[in-house]
Amino acid sequence: MTRRDLFRAGSVAAAGAALAGGAVAGASGAGAAGLAPSAAASAAAVSSGLRVGSRGPKVVALQNRLNALGYYAGRADGVYAGQTRQAVLAVQKVAGLSRVGSVGTGTASALNRGVRPKARSTSGHVIEIDKARQVLLVVDGGRVTRIYNCSSGNGHYYYDRGKRVRAVTPSGTFRFYWQVANGWQHGRLGDMYRPMYFNGGVAVHGSRFDVGAWPSSHGCVRVYNGTMDELRRGRAIYLGGTVRVY
Repeated sequence: MTRRDLFRAGSVAAAGAALAGGAVAGASGAGAAGLAPSAAASAAAVSSGLRVGSRGPKVVALQNRLNALGYYAGRADGVYAGQTRQAVLAVQKVAGLSRVGSVGTGTASALNRGVRPKARSTSGHVIEIDKARQVLLVVDGGRVTRIYNCSSGNGHYYYDRGKRVRAVTPSGTFRFYWQVANGWQHGRLGDMYRPMYFNGGVAVHGSRFDVGAWPSSHGCVRVYNGTMDELRRGRAIYLGGTVRVY
């Protein structure tokens, strides 16, 4: 069994255990590989009033729930920091809530209801980039196994080598064809962390900038650096892999 198979099998099995008997809006199962807690732990209700800097058991419950639903929050350490904020932003984008990165009553309700996105792909291992909602989905056999916050082209114009260019992330189906496997690539338009290219100079990559609520890139798909590490560590993203942008 390959590492990618382990990622896929672990994701689906974890979600099945964590979400058994629960209402999962818009999805057919799958959660966080290697990070989903037991069904009992992930069933603890999520509380509102949590934000960056919050600590304690309520944050643990939040992180467990996020991971169980597939919104990657990293290790459930009880500290509301960058990766947890990224996962909360992804929930808010999927649920159509205000994109603030903190947990209000609406976000807590969405998590307790088990709100998740549906995949467009029906077979194979696919990275989907939903530009309307600004999320990156890992999809296996038509099932969403991971959900990440991302930021794509902002639609504004900029100048590159004297040429006026619009910052647009192209739609379509592509394959990852080139990468910088480790560290930073220093380009004309900024630094990119572990970029994985899929269309000319357009890549999925980590960034020194905040990956927030809205499109903000020159056309690439920005993700949190910890997200890029996780995607590569689990072999969810790899050379030759399919990426679908819509």
